[in-house]
Amino acid sequence: MKRAWVYILECSDRTYYTGCTTNIEQRISQHQQGTYPGYTSTRHPVTLRWSQEFPDIRYAIWAERQIKGWSRRKKEALINEQFDLLRKFAQSKEMIERRSKRKQLSHRAQ
Repeated sequence: MKRAWVYILECSDRTYYTGCTTNIEQRISQHQQGTYPGYTSTRHPVTLRWSQEFPDIRYAIWAERQIKGWSRRKKEALINEQFDLLRKFAQSKEMIERRSKRKQLSHRAQ
């Protein structure tokens, strides 16, 4: 199987783009030049903020899809290697609201 990379770019408008490739140098160059069609083509220059190599393209595609669904805060935790925050930011808004309500109720009971 062919090696692959998942990467996160920061675009000129400060948004993040997550992608997957088997040739990271070429792909970043395409994004930088605006020759890779799509989201980044009008948002360059771009800056590579994070990348990870995978031994198989299938794993890279799976990771890319997962990261694309993450919030900005969770992506920034990954970029900044704040791995302890990944779990915290993975919690749904509903779960966070329920915990907050429980804390409020327990404080009122005290």
